[in-house]
Amino acid sequence: MPSTCDLNRQAVILTVDDDQDNLMLLGYQLSLLLPCSVLTAIDGQSALRLTKQSRPDLIFLDIMLPDMDGFKIVSQLRQDPQTQKIPVIAVTAMARLQDQETAFRVGYDDYLLKPYELESLEALVYRYLNMAYPLSG
Repeated sequence: MPSTCDLNRQAVILTVDDDQDNLMLLGYQLSLLLPCSVLTAIDGQSALRLTKQSRPDLIFLDIMLPDMDGFKIVSQLRQDPQTQKIPVIAVTAMARLQDQETAFRVGYDDYLLKPYELESLEALVYRYLNMAYPLSG
């Protein structure tokens, strides 16, 4: 379910990946799309802590992480009334249909396969922040 982003403040987006290069690339791409504050986490415990502290508007969450997988993280977020409505998008190389089905079953809102195109990322950001898509040209 898309969240409504307050247009009077920057969106807060949490990106979670254990690969620093992936975090830097995603953060850079997000900063090109819109003025936003990008928070990063490299493991599940940090992701859960940052989510509770900052209440991001949107989360991009890898599935394969060192301490707990993204499925478990999303399950915990969905059980907490304070975080259950935050949109969470899987950003992963796990392309099997059963992985995607599991992701949706545990509570991911969408699925973005690595490597992804900037246009796909952009469409998801605008959709889940409930923002008007900018007109090109």
